Amino acid sequence: MASRREFIRRSFALSALAAPMVWAKSRKEAAAQTELAPPPDLFDAQALDLDFWLKPRTLSLVRPQTGERTRVLYWKDGEVIDSAYQELCHVLRDVNGKRAAPIDPKLFETLWGTQAFIERYGISQPLEILSGYRTEESNNRLREQGIPAARQSLHLQGKAADIRVPRLSAEVLGGLIRSFRTGGVGFYYRSGPSGGWIHTDTGLQRTWKG
Repeated sequence: MASRREFIRRSFALSALAAPMVWAKSRKEAAAQTELAPPPDLFDAQALDLDFWLKPRTLSLVRPQTGERTRVLYWKDGEVIDSAYQELCHVLRDVNGKRAAPIDPKLFETLWGTQAFIERYGISQPLEILSGYRTEESNNRLREQGIPAARQSLHLQGKAADIRVPRLSAEVLGGLIRSFRTGGVGFYYRSGPSGGWIHTDTGLQRTWKG
C-alpha cells in the first residue's frame, strides 16, 4: 500500500511538472508527454475505504471569472448543511446570466471526492469552477461563439460543472473523476496557461474528448 501511495503521489507530481512543458505543444504531443503508464487501479476511487466517505466534507472552490473563493463544510454526520449548500449553489451560479439554481447534491459529492482524493497525495488547491449552472440564454450564447455547449446540456439542470486544478493535467484529473463512475466526463485539452479542463456531470456514464 505504501509503495502504491508513493507511486500515485509521484504520478501527480510528474503531471504537475510536465504541464508547463506541454502547454505549447500540440494535443497529440501533449498526450505523449504526460502518459504515466500507471497500474490499472491507479485511479480506482471505488477502492476507497468506507471511512473516506463518512468523514465531514469540506469543499474549497474558486471562481476565476469573479475572483470568489470559498471553503465551506457542507456535509456532516450524513446530512447536508443547508446554509453551506446554498452558498455552494451561489458559487456555481450562472455568472453571465446572473442567476442561481439548485445544484444536484451528487455533483458536490464528485467535486468533494476529487478534491479529498488528491489532497491525500499532497495537492491542496481549490477546484476552479469555470462553469456550473447555465441559463438557456447563456448556453445558446456559448454555442453562437463556437464554444462547446450541447443543446440539452446538463449545465441547464444544475447537474454539471467544468473544472480544473492548477498545474494538474486534464488527463490525470479526468481519469480520477471517471473512476468515481458517477456520470459523464468530458476531456477538453487546450494549449496555453489554462491547460484545458474537465466537464463532470451526474448524467449517464460516458466519456468524450472535445
